[in-house]
Amino acid sequence: MAKEIEPKLKFISDYLKIDEQKKFVIPEYQRGYSWTIAQCDKLWQDIEGYIDESSAKDPYFFGTIILDCSQDEEKNELNLIDGQQRTTTFLLLLKALLIRLDETLKSIKVNEDSRMLVAGLKSSRRTILEILYKADEEKQVMIADDWNIVKESKLLLNKSINESYKNELTTILLAEKYYDAEATVYKIPKKQKDNKYTNFFRNFKYFYDRLGKLGESQLNVFAKTFLKKCQIIEIKSWQVEQAITMFNSLNSTGMPLSDADIISAQLYSHSGDNKNDFNLLWEKINKIANELSSKKIISIDGVLQEFMYMNRAKNQDYIRNESVDVTTPGLRNFYLNIKPELLKEPMELCKKLKKIVDIWDIVKDYPIVKILLKFNENAKLYLISYMMRFELEKISEDLIKGIAETLIRLFALLELVDAGYSSSNFKTFLFKENTKLVNPSISEKDIIADFDAHISKVWNETDIKSSIMDYDGNILVFLNDYLYAKAKGLPFDFAENVNIEHIMPASGRNLDSIRIAAKIDSRDEFREFVNKLGNKILLEEDINKSIGSDWFRTKKQTSIKDKKGYNDSSFAIAKSIAQEYSKDVWTKLDIEMATEKAAKRIMKFIFNKG
Repeated sequence: MAKEIEPKLKFISDYLKIDEQKKFVIPEYQRGYSWTIAQCDKLWQDIEGYIDESSAKDPYFFGTIILDCSQDEEKNELNLIDGQQRTTTFLLLLKALLIRLDETLKSIKVNEDSRMLVAGLKSSRRTILEILYKADEEKQVMIADDWNIVKESKLLLNKSINESYKNELTTILLAEKYYDAEATVYKIPKKQKDNKYTNFFRNFKYFYDRLGKLGESQLNVFAKTFLKKCQIIEIKSWQVEQAITMFNSLNSTGMPLSDADIISAQLYSHSGDNKNDFNLLWEKINKIANELSSKKIISIDGVLQEFMYMNRAKNQDYIRNESVDVTTPGLRNFYLNIKPELLKEPMELCKKLKKIVDIWDIVKDYPIVKILLKFNENAKLYLISYMMRFELEKISEDLIKGIAETLIRLFALLELVDAGYSSSNFKTFLFKENTKLVNPSISEKDIIADFDAHISKVWNETDIKSSIMDYDGNILVFLNDYLYAKAKGLPFDFAENVNIEHIMPASGRNLDSIRIAAKIDSRDEFREFVNKLGNKILLEEDINKSIGSDWFRTKKQTSIKDKKGYNDSSFAIAKSIAQEYSKDVWTKLDIEMATEKAAKRIMKFIFNKG
């Protein structure tokens, strides 16, 4: 008889602490490890926010993890059906935490005052050793004498056919110190700085660096919180089909009350004799917000969040003796506990919320806004603070372009440097600047000057140019096309279905012939050059489909019969290639030159040099 499913609420430390003979397994069909610093930064913010939430008594919940245990008795394998990304990231965080605990325990001065602190640090260290290396007290003593003993442990086996770096997690977990891990992990050829590392090591390094900024007591609190106050629901199933069905069900159904549902109910209860007026106004807000959400602009929860940010900025709630506290309360906590007086004036609050959605409805199609929203969703929080200064009828693209471009400059740096949004150079600076963005008495010129001073002080132009030259993402392609058109005095806009076109094709049947014609020696070098910024342009979807992965001379053609090429594009760079580039072959040298031009263009923009 098949076993029933077994759901259990577990602390993360208990979930990860499995029997000596067992191991977690990432099945063959799972995707590769895809979490980046952005997700790790969000996880860090969640834990940090929970620690800073003085009223938090209940454990922090990290969601559901589903395990297929059909191979448990035969192979001692716990297959991760849902939760492989979180589980892998938890292990990377624990390893970084273990190394920082070791470093702190070696440096801390043990005396009567520090006795309890040392005991706490040692307790967390023992727990992590039990998790990562299945080490009881006796084995921990042995590990202290000979680190190589940990190599007997195998906590997670990655069988995914989609994972290019199957052994990377194990390499990091088995390293004794940070620099041992750095010396032994895989380095991606021809990549510079942190770009040469895989997501595994980049995320591990992110946690190691963040933990290194904590004091001894803060490290102790963080370790205790993560191990003993953060929870998941572990659901075990002994039938793989059942486990997958549960995964699909949990990810497609079940709609708990949202923050907006709860807050709107409170507003309704306070609306007294104006309940009908409130319902009509809330319905209008919801309708516009839903339309904007379908276009990935903003949801109703996002509207409430933006008002919260503006309210806190106006009241300077996060300024403490010249320092900036970037801890942000949850929406429910803010509206129900911190600022309950806002809910007692439902119509007044709703009018402000209505203005927020009306503004986004006006600006949603502005090209400069569409570019900004390509970068980072947090950018919206600061642009709306500035736009709320103005009456709806006065808002235009020219009116907000200066601040929008200024925000793009900072978020372009976030795209280029190995740091998360929550780092002081981004979030802390923006929080402080938000007190000026919401203040109509502070001019656009003064705000832009603040950004100029901050950018020039924090970042080195040579380093940023190097990062642009190495950049292989897509977001800066939009910025590059925009800046080129702006410099030429040409119009610029793009539809949602715009394509990123590789001038030298990234796929297709003729790649080897195209590579050789372009004077690129190897396939590895080809993969590097094909993704450089200078090889990418914006192109209309219909034109991109028309040319496919054709040879360059075909792509840049003028119109022939029913076929379209670069010359038919409305994008300035594509059109200029068709009209000004006389050669029939796009070479490695052309990519290098185009990347160099793009780097100079973007550098000039970021550092506001005319």
